[in-house]
Parts: sequence; C-alpha cells; structure tokens
Amino acid sequence: MGKNWSVSFEHEEYEGNRDLIIEEAMEAVEKTSKGYYVNLVTPDVLGHPESYLIEVLEEHFKDAIKMKYIDQCGCGGYVLRVWKKE
Repeated sequence: MGKNWSVSFEHEEYEGNRDLIIEEAMEAVEKTSKGYYVNLVTPDVLGHPESYLIEVLEEHFKDAIKMKYIDQCGCGGYVLRVWKKE
C-alpha cells in the first residue's frame, strides 16, 4: 500500500484473539510500502500491544521496520505505528 493507513482490530472477532491480531497485523505490515506506515489499533481488553505484539513484529521484520506506540484512543484501544524502512 503506497500510503499511510490504519487497521482497526477493535471488533468483536479480535477481542480475546491475540493470534488473529498478530496474523493480520503482520499481513498489514507486509502490505505497507517502504517509506510508509500502518497504524495498528488493538482492543483495550487485550492490554498494551507491548505485551503481545511488538516483540513478534520485531522478531519477524527485524530491521525492516520501526515502531512507535502512539497513544491510547478515546475508545480505549491502543495505537501502534509501524513504518516500513526504505
């Protein structure tokens, strides 16, 4: 995807399903073109993405990405921004 974009995992099918979030977050990062970012918005019920998502993405993509925790949304979810390095 040749633009910055966002993916929301704040839907019923994702709550309580970390494996599905991890799988689809990895797909979203794969689809993101180099030089752009994807915001991964995870549900509050699963806690901070640091506890289950960040390490997995780091291990899989290694130096090809850069991540920054942005904030907790007004709706309670967490926003993790993942850039694909050029």
